[in-house]
Amino acid sequence: MTQTHMAREVAEIPARVSDLLETNAQALAELGTALRAHDPQLLTTVARGSSDHAATYLKYACEILTGVPVASVGPSVASVYGVPLRLPRTLCVGISQSGRSPDIVTMTRASAEAGAKTLAITNHPEAPLGESADFCLPLGCGTEQSVAATKTFVTSVVASLAMLAHWSQDAVLQAALARLPEACEDALKQDWSPLSDRLVRAPALYVLGRGAGYAIASEIALKFKETSALHAEAYSAAEVLHGPSALVERGFPVLGLICDDAAREGFRDTAARLAGQGADVFVTDSVNGTTQLPRVAPLHPLLDPLLHVVSFYVFIEALARRRGLQPDTPRHLRKVTETV
Repeated sequence: MTQTHMAREVAEIPARVSDLLETNAQALAELGTALRAHDPQLLTTVARGSSDHAATYLKYACEILTGVPVASVGPSVASVYGVPLRLPRTLCVGISQSGRSPDIVTMTRASAEAGAKTLAITNHPEAPLGESADFCLPLGCGTEQSVAATKTFVTSVVASLAMLAHWSQDAVLQAALARLPEACEDALKQDWSPLSDRLVRAPALYVLGRGAGYAIASEIALKFKETSALHAEAYSAAEVLHGPSALVERGFPVLGLICDDAAREGFRDTAARLAGQGADVFVTDSVNGTTQLPRVAPLHPLLDPLLHVVSFYVFIEALARRRGLQPDTPRHLRKVTETV
């Protein structure tokens, strides 16, 4: 069987993470110095699709690590409605694999006009987003041929975490990032086939996370839809109890991304509760009444959710093929989506 582009690109993730950190080492150091001098009191993010999930990851990581709040700004505020924002002492982070989406570029430029410093995270630094930003962190992923973003999603998150680590001068996070490529290699080897056996004919499921893990749950839910035609909804493990759990009945599949952080025990309780309602619950932990999925040994609370998605990408590429689909070319989608 011919290997898919998606499978090849997922296998590249450890090397691409290593290359990003090495290639951008000087730029990250300079960016950290500039941000300490600027002392932003607010971060805004501008992104769509998988890039917006990377921005959500940045939100949780920034607020946990620095205490600086992060808000997602609607690109259409500038591109469609033409309303200026007030953004003094703000860092605006635009995340776009292509760097060409008109609404992302317009909102990032409008943020600069409103007083913000701007940072572009993109695989194409020569594109308008990177060219117009005050700072740019190129992903250096080369061509990503599969429509489903994988290596560019992971490196977008890594770029934002490295930015935070240098800005806050967090030596522990910087050391963990240096070990991340090796951990990604381990993540590629995790076998989630019990979940594949359950979902090969399933119509829908819930995906749960907490903190940065909620961003990963959102990314995973998107990949279920676009590669496997499987209706997946992402929820916080706390939010799912505020209504959505009413739909959970016997046999309903649930994937829970549990990490060793402050939210672990509450998350375990939620997983057990859903299993008690009759759900088929799969978790990256040991919880009574659920099926445990393997995970990489904990590396850092702000990196561990990202390792879950690396394992998931291997799983979802195989699941798509088991369901008779081509993961490289999802129905009705194309690689670059340009919106206004």
